[in-house]
This record gives sequence, structure tokens and C-alpha cells, in this order.
Amino acid sequence: MKSRWQIFWHVFFWVVMISLLIFVAQLDEKIPVNEILVLFILYPFINISLFYINYLVLLPKFFHKKRYATYIFIIVLVIVLFGLGKYGLALIFKQYVLIHSKGHITGFGQFFIGTVFTNLFFLFLSTALKFAIDWFLNERIQRDLENQRLSAELAFLKSQINPHFLFNSLNSIYSLAYQRSATTPEAILKLSEIMRYMLYECNDNKVDLAKELQYLQNYIDLQKIRFSDKAYIDYKVEGKIQNQQIVPLLLIAFIENAFKHGVANDPLTPIRLLIDVDEEHLHFYIQNKKHTNNRDASGGIGLNNVKRRLNLLYPNKYNLDINDETDTYTVELSLVL
Repeated sequence: MKSRWQIFWHVFFWVVMISLLIFVAQLDEKIPVNEILVLFILYPFINISLFYINYLVLLPKFFHKKRYATYIFIIVLVIVLFGLGKYGLALIFKQYVLIHSKGHITGFGQFFIGTVFTNLFFLFLSTALKFAIDWFLNERIQRDLENQRLSAELAFLKSQINPHFLFNSLNSIYSLAYQRSATTPEAILKLSEIMRYMLYECNDNKVDLAKELQYLQNYIDLQKIRFSDKAYIDYKVEGKIQNQQIVPLLLIAFIENAFKHGVANDPLTPIRLLIDVDEEHLHFYIQNKKHTNNRDASGGIGLNNVKRRLNLLYPNKYNLDINDETDTYTVELSLVL
């Protein structure tokens, strides 16, 4: 179907061009039909044939395969043969081609030089079109490959989130079960709600901001269960969150790190979390007191994952500021939704 449309547009272009030439030529005087057939049908057909011989055969078979010497030799040969062929036709239709007003007759040398320039013009047109189309196709292929690469990378980054989150959450529930806490069933239920969101509602590139914030709230509730309601967090959401969308699972790593590396059980220094939505801008702020004895030996993947996803999904549309001080750790993220 695509090739049919290409053929249609090529035919349409040449028909329009030839019709335009005939129209312009007849503005001054009426041209006989036979002369129109020779000058505006036969010779243009020969030039168009030269155009497509170079476009469809010579360029792909020789030039694109870097057989430059062979290509140049064939081009010169084609120019000469087409020039001789055109002169042979001119001798047959000399009254239309070679004989002009006032009895002036065009000689072989003058005619042949004119055909050389005409042939070179159509060869140049076909070469320019071929290179332009190849360039655009190559650009599209490169964009498609880049999009596929980015999609694969994003899928890989997202696939890392679930095991990472699940590993941390199961550790928390294990602690509750080890302590035989009565809140263990509630924690398992909360985790199932979180996992349901992560597995079934986060498959799109973006999700409703309200659902994402509810997911964050569920995670915070799970942590409060883990700390036996002794996890202190000052969590505020301000602004209009309805009818807004955000890349899923983007903010959770910062909150995970606050609970994992910070002091969450001190009412004097609670984890401070603020999410402010202003039209199409989201401002995320979280600060926690650092727990000096809590270090992740494996280094984790959360922050690097988030930074990479931000670069891929919000290029030039976000600002991330991480302030790692002696006693506190602060993250501020601003992005255009």
C-alpha cells in the first residue's frame, strides 16, 4: 500500500510538471498537437526515464555500494548514449526539434551540448531526491531505534523497582512477624494493595497523580505499622492534584530512603514531606534526620534509578536538588507534569 502511494505521488508530480510546461508554452502561441507530443511528451519521457534509471538502479547498485569509479563510468556512458538517442529522434522529428523560426537549424554539437546539460540536470534531481529520502529514512530509523532503546531501558528500570520495593517491605513484615505483632495481617493487606497498584495500574507511561499519592500514603501507613505507630512523619499535600498525571513510581525511592536511612521514631525530628502542585508544576520536598548507624551495604538502586528515569522522561523539565548534610538529608524535586 505504501509503495502504491509513492508511485501515485511520483506520477502526479510529473503529470503536473508536464501540464504546466505545456500551459506556459501555449501562452504566446498555439502549438500544434504533433509538436506537443514530441517536445512535451516524448522528450520529457526520455528525461524522466533517465531520472529513474539513476534513482532506482545506478545509485543503489553502484554508488551506495561504494563502487564510485564504476558509477561515474556508467553515468558518462549513459549521458552520451541518451544524448545520441535524443539526436537520433531529433533527426526524425527535425521540423519540431532542429528547425526553428526563420529557417535556423540546430547543429549536432549545439544540440548534443544542450542534451548533456539536460541529462545532468535530471541526474542531479534524482541524486538529490535519493539522498534526501535516504537521509529522512535513516533519521526515522535512528529515532525508532533510540525510542526502542529508551523503552527497553525504561522497562528495565521499572522492573528493578518492584523487587527493590518488595525486598524492603518483606523485611519490614518479617520483623513484625518475628515480633509476633498483631499488626502483621494488616501490614500484609497493605502490602497487597500496594503491589496491586504497582502490578496492574502502573503499566502506562503516566498515571493519575491522585492514585500515585494514595500509593505513597499506603506505603507510609505500612511503615507506621512497622514502627508500631511510632513513625513520625509530617506529610502534607497542597494544591490541585485532580486531573494531573505523573510518571508512576517516581517519588517512592526518596520516601523509602527517608525511612531506611533516617530517624523515623523521634517525635522531635519527624520526617518532613511536602507535595505542592501548582497548575502543571509539582514540587516535592522531603527531609529526614540521618541515622548514622544505618548504612546500606549494597548501595541500593533507588536514587540512581530515579535520576535516570527523570533524564529519560522529563528531559529539561525537572530540577533535582539533594542536600546531604551532617545531620540531615534533604531532597527537593520540581518538575513539569
